[in-house]
Amino acid sequence: MTFVTSMKLTNGKLAALIIALVIVIDQAVKIWVKTHFYYGEELEVTSWFKLLFIENNGMAFGMELGSKLLLTLFRIIASGAFIYYLWRLRRRTDIPKGYVACIALITAGALGNVIDCIAYGLIFNSPIPPQVAQLFPPDGGYATLFNGRVVDMLYFPLCEWNWPQWMPWIGGNHFVFFQPIFNIADASLSVSVIVLILFYARYLATVTGKEEVEEAVVDDHEENDPEAEE
Repeated sequence: MTFVTSMKLTNGKLAALIIALVIVIDQAVKIWVKTHFYYGEELEVTSWFKLLFIENNGMAFGMELGSKLLLTLFRIIASGAFIYYLWRLRRRTDIPKGYVACIALITAGALGNVIDCIAYGLIFNSPIPPQVAQLFPPDGGYATLFNGRVVDMLYFPLCEWNWPQWMPWIGGNHFVFFQPIFNIADASLSVSVIVLILFYARYLATVTGKEEVEEAVVDDHEENDPEAEE
């Protein structure tokens, strides 16, 4: 019984384990793709799942928004905020582990892409296809610090069709579902946000507030209890 109890993960350990696993897997896949695929190369795993190596300067799923440097700094600040939030939750026993796992997955997703932005421009070159990138090239990387590109490779063209000619605006166009190309960090972040909204939304508004009240009570108790100061 004691052994089973000792095996239970605290919130802090659970979050650290999730973040470490996601980052290691995400970076391992990215480095493998970067060093084995030339830019734009495609490997068909199944008819509905392909590995397609692309890079982007923007947000998840290849979206772009504003300055690259500002976006990287925003990612760093956001990652730091989530880490601090998890640190605040590390000893809470009144919230479900699923909530902690979702916050950890969001943090891991943000950190996974932050690593690309910070380091990949320094540690990889960017050769012309069909050459593949080299890790730690002797002539240096393709960009400066904070200006690396995010590596994407997961592509799920689940189905596709041509719209009928009679349809306005889109008639005759070829449509592919699902078109975005993403990475494991993107998937970690996006899936956890959906799960968080569907199953744990009520904790978003209550966890922090309750925590602040409890800390205030503890601080007040310590101030008014001489023995606590000793």
